[in-house]
Amino acid sequence: MLAIGCDHGGYALKEEVKKHLDERGIEYIDCGCNGESVDYPVIASETCAHITSGECERGLLFCGTGIGISIAANKTPGIRAACCSDYYSAKYTRMHNDANVLCMGGRVISSGLACELVDVFLDTAYEGGRHQRRVDMLTELDKKKQ
Repeated sequence: MLAIGCDHGGYALKEEVKKHLDERGIEYIDCGCNGESVDYPVIASETCAHITSGECERGLLFCGTGIGISIAANKTPGIRAACCSDYYSAKYTRMHNDANVLCMGGRVISSGLACELVDVFLDTAYEGGRHQRRVDMLTELDKKKQ
């Protein structure tokens, strides 16, 4: 199950990605917004709470650029959010960083590209191995926040 959310700048892109998720039969919890003006830190926090609780495995977040909402998401311990606008980054953030949230910008990428990035993000496994040491370091940084 996925948790998804957006601010008003990412609303249209989120709605297009939801159609794609529906076509793929992927279940999700939509944490908003519904097109109204909202503050992206609130949406990021609510969406990430579904991941850190274990209710959802991963998340998708959208704002105008993808940057603000990724910064907000990364304030939540246990979240490794990556703002991506290309295939390679979306794939390798899963393979090497075990990212659990993909962030994208509604004013930056097309819906077609966004759906490709979602697919590679969801379909790519974390490699572990030599990368685990670094992911463990990220987890230790999270513990310092608490």
